[in-house]
Amino acid sequence: MTKHNIDRPPPSGPEVRPLAANEKIVQANGVDLCVETFGDAADPAILLVGTSMLTWEDAFCGRLAAGPRFVIRYDIRDTGRSVGYEPGHPPYTIRDLVADAVGLLDTFDLASAHFVGFSAGGWICQHAALDYPERVASLTLIAARSNAPGPTDDDLPEHAEALMAYIMGAPEPDWSDRVAVIDHIIEGERHYAGSLPFDEAARRDLAGRLVDRTDNVAWSMTTFAAIDLGDRWRERLGAVRAPTLVIHGTEDPFFPYGNGVALSKEIPGARLLTLEKMGHEVPRAVWDVVIPAIVEHTAGVPSSARDMI
Repeated sequence: MTKHNIDRPPPSGPEVRPLAANEKIVQANGVDLCVETFGDAADPAILLVGTSMLTWEDAFCGRLAAGPRFVIRYDIRDTGRSVGYEPGHPPYTIRDLVADAVGLLDTFDLASAHFVGFSAGGWICQHAALDYPERVASLTLIAARSNAPGPTDDDLPEHAEALMAYIMGAPEPDWSDRVAVIDHIIEGERHYAGSLPFDEAARRDLAGRLVDRTDNVAWSMTTFAAIDLGDRWRERLGAVRAPTLVIHGTEDPFFPYGNGVALSKEIPGARLLTLEKMGHEVPRAVWDVVIPAIVEHTAGVPSSARDMI
């Protein structure tokens, strides 16, 4: 989320490693997307929507698959190994990204799936629930909000000032230096994190994998800032019919907690799972709560209207 000049092509990062054995390129909505699955295709399907597929750690996906669930994670356009375009000028909108997600269901011959979205991935999931309601079996929104970047509605809390000062002022690394790029990613994650334990070793390993599988790391980190996000959709949330679980941390500095509260109130029947001390992240410290909550929600098992840890 560091600010970059999107009017000039940022330099590419270190050389990209080839596809891993368990990744594959598929056609969805007419474009090439890199996808990976976990579990048995006969089990209820969960589509994980972030940016890079590494928004969702391997072990997180494995534990969901043990649910049992058929878990699909993928790289959206201009991230990871999916189709890429000229930096700064994406020839697609958020509606295209929504159609990509739904297209993945077609690729796997799925009538519907449980959509789980993190941060901006939550925007894709909200649009999917509104525009393709028959394809969304349920909705889980983690660290999300109902409107695009920029000034929010008066009743929604904005980005934390300290985080924005970092985003606007952080120096760019040498994008050709793998270690410097990883250090830059980790420093950014510290600013997005809450006060739960910060597992630097695990995050550093994940950041290294992200760098190694991304053609243009600088551009992939700022893609959403350049995408046409279209019209407001907050006023349409009352039309969502998918059973919805909202998961939000009390210390989220990017989309502060009130945004999650608003989502849970405006989507009919939505439940709110509040995670104390969690920031804009899904750290391992909360997996023992988050993963069972998603498994329960995607099973259609009723639960209490509000949960708190």
